[in-house]
Amino acid sequence: MATAIKTFLWFDRDAEAAATFYTALFPDSRVDSVHRAPGDYPAGSAGDVLTVEFTVLGRPFVAMNGGPGHPFTDAISLTVETEDQAETDRYWDAMTAEGGAEIMCGWCRDRWGLSWQITPRALLDGMADPDPAAAKRVFEAMMGMVRIDVAAIEAARAER
Repeated sequence: MATAIKTFLWFDRDAEAAATFYTALFPDSRVDSVHRAPGDYPAGSAGDVLTVEFTVLGRPFVAMNGGPGHPFTDAISLTVETEDQAETDRYWDAMTAEGGAEIMCGWCRDRWGLSWQITPRALLDGMADPDPAAAKRVFEAMMGMVRIDVAAIEAARAER
């Protein structure tokens, strides 16, 4: 049996709602299974959703309804690479809606407090430009952004 690693996410009570949201938003995603508590536990009762196994962009996750006291922090984030501004905007708008928050430099937080980096390929390519001056211009442009503006990143890279 191959060793596997899954990202495990602790939610106060909305594990199933979060998994459903993420899997509806991203391609190659699905809810794989929902497990209910066989008995009462500190954060819930028998029959409540305890864990949800799901796949997002082909990667396995487990979400647990563990109760309050363990909020997400910016120390952990999920990065999604996007192809263009339309895809960037679609994911950004979904993540920041209904109580989510914009942060900076392409970072945002969803309604459950989980941090995301919505990162256009143009930004990654620009930061890796072999011309150090172009990479620096891209970096400086990004530092002034909240949501990444692909056209502005491309202009900074080309020095337009």
